[in-house]
Amino acid sequence: MLKRLYIKNYAIIEEIEVDFLNGLNVITGETGAGKSILIGALNLILGQRADSNVLLDVENKCIVEGIFAMNKDSQLGQFLKNYDIELGTEIFLRREISSSGKSRSFINDTPVNLSQLKEVSLLLVDLHQQFDSLEINSQSFQIQVLDTIAGNTILSNELSENYYQYLQIRNEFNHTKELEGTAQKEQDYLLFLFKELEDLNLKENELESIESNLKILNDAESIKIQLSSVYQVIKEGEQPLFQQVKSLANKLKITNGDTIGTESIKERLLSVSIELQDIAEELEKIESSIQYDSESINMLNERLSLGFKLLKKHQFQSTAELLLLQHQIEEKLDGYKRIISKIAELENKMNVAYEKCLSIAQIISKNRISVIDIFTKEINALLVKVGMPNAKLQVRMEDSPLTKDGIDNVDFLFDANNKNKFEPLGKVASGGELSRLMLCIKSLVAQKLAMPTMIFDEIDSGISGEAAKQVAGIMKALSQNHQIITITHQPQIAAKADTHYYVFKNKKQFGVQTEIRLLAIEDRVIEIAKMLSGEKPTSTALEIAKEMIHN
Repeated sequence: MLKRLYIKNYAIIEEIEVDFLNGLNVITGETGAGKSILIGALNLILGQRADSNVLLDVENKCIVEGIFAMNKDSQLGQFLKNYDIELGTEIFLRREISSSGKSRSFINDTPVNLSQLKEVSLLLVDLHQQFDSLEINSQSFQIQVLDTIAGNTILSNELSENYYQYLQIRNEFNHTKELEGTAQKEQDYLLFLFKELEDLNLKENELESIESNLKILNDAESIKIQLSSVYQVIKEGEQPLFQQVKSLANKLKITNGDTIGTESIKERLLSVSIELQDIAEELEKIESSIQYDSESINMLNERLSLGFKLLKKHQFQSTAELLLLQHQIEEKLDGYKRIISKIAELENKMNVAYEKCLSIAQIISKNRISVIDIFTKEINALLVKVGMPNAKLQVRMEDSPLTKDGIDNVDFLFDANNKNKFEPLGKVASGGELSRLMLCIKSLVAQKLAMPTMIFDEIDSGISGEAAKQVAGIMKALSQNHQIITITHQPQIAAKADTHYYVFKNKKQFGVQTEIRLLAIEDRVIEIAKMLSGEKPTSTALEIAKEMIHN
């Protein structure tokens, strides 16, 4: 429940502090006194966006604080634990807005973002304003109401989580299918390119090696002649070169050659002679290995031609580039195979996720059907109490494709004049009718929820007399298990209050400002009498006001 509301420098409020109690808290005051400004300020700590236009004094910041009692074992306690916020017997919400429009939010003095502030507020307060009655026309709200009455809350949350997972899998499946479509278009071309390269079956540096070998094979005869001529000079001529060098070495066999330095030269010439013999033998082997083979030359020329054709086609310069391309194409083709496999896997996961959602949705749908008659019967009974004896509500439920809300289309249909002609609420219900219908719905829903505080901003607009009395009775009944804070112009509702606050304007040095005060019993009588008969209440109005309060 909301225990205290503190507002500073907001709109026409300089500074006020209000302590609220359990039960029915009523706020009254003249039109324009600033009653709804209180709700506007309260909205700030409930996560509503704001700007610097709300500041009364632009030189100072606006501050709104709310202190709420809480139950540690509630969802609220779990929320605080999840965000590592200190847990106590109270929860303290604070919002600050600077002159620049910058906003800061706090929960128990821990800085939080606006979405966190809004999340916690949904666990604390249900705020209904006049224009909020339009919410009743939305299917999501109607489904939520029916699910609350049917006890589907846990199942609905489970369905929502599973449906989100299903959507993630479905999105991934669709994305992968798109990739498959793109890959399919280029697959045939890639297979053609890959087959060309695979059929050629190139080895590392093969084209460069073939080109070099062909030069040798094409010049085989001239190379053999050159090698043979060198060999002949060294070893097979009339005077082989190695023999001449050896002979020269023998001529240096001089006595005392060590002394004059010729012995070392002789040894070197002998070494040259041996080296020349080795060279001649290697040349002979090379010459013997070179054979002119026209068939081999033709085969190599054909292979080189195929290789050069692919080099030109892909604008490459080397075998290595062709081999790299072959590897890259192979990886793409393998990737396509993986896409096909992944699609099958995702389709299976998607079907499993869908069936799980459908199973939950079918249970939810069955529960909804089971409460429709009871729900409409109770709502129609409440409509009589709030001055709409001829009005009737029907719930139409039809099959729909699976969504996060289930497999049902839910429509609240309304007949305001007992014509047995039911149409969607938004088409036939007036603003006042929607407000009273919303109150009836919330009074039923509240019995199923642990919502501690419910706030109504002039939900009684457009009613009077017996209808206002019945609305007051409904609010009083709600206040037995919930804290109710309501802004009203109806004396019937004000008379039911456990706590009555009066909002008024006060002239000050720098202008008119809104203030609020708690009314004692005597002041309550006067205020309700004014609501009955005007600014100067008659003695009759005062007596009626006393009777209304005591009864």
